[in-house]
Amino acid sequence: MSYYHYMDNFLVLTRLGVEIRQLRKHRGLSQAALAQLAGVTRQKLIEIEQGSDSVGAGHYARVIAALGSELHIVPARMPTLEELKGIFP
Repeated sequence: MSYYHYMDNFLVLTRLGVEIRQLRKHRGLSQAALAQLAGVTRQKLIEIEQGSDSVGAGHYARVIAALGSELHIVPARMPTLEELKGIFP
């Protein structure tokens, strides 16, 4: 696996985690409440919000569904400076 492939995966999962966290907060849900709705542990939800690649796609799907949401695939965009800070500390 090339470095650039890893960076792409990292950015995709990081962005997904951020979107999930923002949606959870917008809906006024605590991590514990959303985890219960999704049928996952709070620790698993924390990993999802951090964009962990060790969490299975099914867990991501359960959380997204519990938020009453769905995924849409869109063309990639350049990372923001904030996102780059997470890659190159």
